[in-house]
Amino acid sequence: MLMELKDVSKIYTQKHSAQTRALDHIDLSIQAGEMIAIRGASGAGKSTLLHILGCLDTPTQGRYMFHGEDVSQKGSLFLARLRNQKIGFVLQNFALIEEDTVLENVSVPLLFAKDTFGEIEKKAREMMVKFGIQHLAHKKVFKLSGGEKQRVAIARALVNNPDIVLADEPTGALDTKNSEMIMEILLSLNAQGKTVIIVTHEERVAKICKRTVVMSDGKLV
Repeated sequence: MLMELKDVSKIYTQKHSAQTRALDHIDLSIQAGEMIAIRGASGAGKSTLLHILGCLDTPTQGRYMFHGEDVSQKGSLFLARLRNQKIGFVLQNFALIEEDTVLENVSVPLLFAKDTFGEIEKKAREMMVKFGIQHLAHKKVFKLSGGEKQRVAIARALVNNPDIVLADEPTGALDTKNSEMIMEILLSLNAQGKTVIIVTHEERVAKICKRTVVMSDGKLV
């Protein structure tokens, strides 16, 4: 099993000791090569679940098994290394560095490796060619269209060749044409054997996936 949540809850303590249970006793298994949609209303816990799966956050209780290893209580350095080597993130707001160029943005995940700057640039440019954005290499991100930004975000997510792609509302800020293009890219990645997990509120996006997980009030329903 690639990823397995066992009785996972996530509780946030707010001001005056008030608590919010974002995840409530979640059990979920994901096999390598799956393409899964996570759906639910706003506040259902979708993004929190994605953050746990992507090792951006840790459970308050329960266990998260990643490739058979319990990573629930691992330290931040271990989790950062795991994310960098195994997981690529595609976010709705792109999370790009607006004042940097496309080449600089795509190169970011490679800066944590031991490659030379020449090797980093070579890998980044090769990935940009795959997504048809090589001509934008020296253009500042803030000058790009929404569709171009999302392609840059996906190129950055994949430049380290991760096994898993986690996408949080990847089509939410795009028009129909660009949404279809992004879904075609994610489908092709899954066809290549990558595990793709998509948080979405769009039924048409969920229908493209092979399995849908529905959440409500922090629970799977």
